[in-house]
Formats: sequence, C-alpha cells, structure tokens
Amino acid sequence: MAERLDDVDFAVAAYREGGAWTVAELVHDHLDDVTALAGGLRRLPGDAGAVGMVAMDEDFFLVVRVAGPSTRVLLSDITAADEWELAASALDFLHLPMPEDDDDQVPAGDLDLLGDLGMPAMDLGALIDDPDSYPDEVLSEVARRLGFGELFDDAVGLTSA
Repeated sequence: MAERLDDVDFAVAAYREGGAWTVAELVHDHLDDVTALAGGLRRLPGDAGAVGMVAMDEDFFLVVRVAGPSTRVLLSDITAADEWELAASALDFLHLPMPEDDDDQVPAGDLDLLGDLGMPAMDLGALIDDPDSYPDEVLSEVARRLGFGELFDDAVGLTSA
C-alpha cells in the first residue's frame, strides 16, 4: 500500500500573508501521513494558518488546514484508504474505521474547514459529490473560490479557463 512519488498528482500549500495568497509546492517528505503534512504546513507563515491540498493518482484528494495547534482534515473518498497510506492516515487521524468493501465513496472529516475563507461546507460537499469531477478540478474550483485560483492552477500545471 505504499505510495510512489509518481502517484502524487500534486501537493501544494496555500497561505495568506497581509491579504495576499501564496501557493507553494509541498516536499514529498510531508506526504507520509497527515501528521507529517500538518507539521510541514505549520512551518508556513500564514495569517490564518495554512491549507495543504494533495491529489493522488486522479483518485482522491486530501485537504489539511492548520492554524495554531488546530489541525482540520477532509478526505474526499473514504474508500481510498484501502489503497493509499495517506488516505488511511487521514481516517486514523479522524478516528474513523477503515472502510468496508461495500462502503460508498463518501468524504470524511470536516467539510467546513474552509468555511471562514469563503468555501461553505454545503458548496464543498456539492463539488465532492459531482461524479464527473476529478480531484484537480475540484481543488482548482476550491482555490478559485478562496481567491488563489490562478496561483493554484499555475502551481499544479492546469491551464486557467
């Protein structure tokens, strides 16, 4: 169940300083598990903490937000934990059981972790529920709604529409 570096579609951190967003690539050392990812995000200087966005093999995404001692996590699909260590670590962090074979592809964690930044839980849930959207498309839309869409798209190699 070990991730390979080429399975990572992208891993970026976004943080705001003085009202301006910065998007930076995360080093792969921070992708071992949620705790390592949160530790890497805590090193960033954001006014309201930092947001990490990781997409794996066009399969699922993970959003981790840190602010002070607080770590909030959203995994787009619980069934990803069967194949991916990073997803399994998210369920472990959230104190949730591993999925059963017949479990639906549903998100786990805090849908409102970006609510105060402009992405309400209901809107984020609707994006995740769209069966035709890939993780990079969902996270690009999230970034756009939070105010750093172009920076995100440039960082992950998407062309802005």
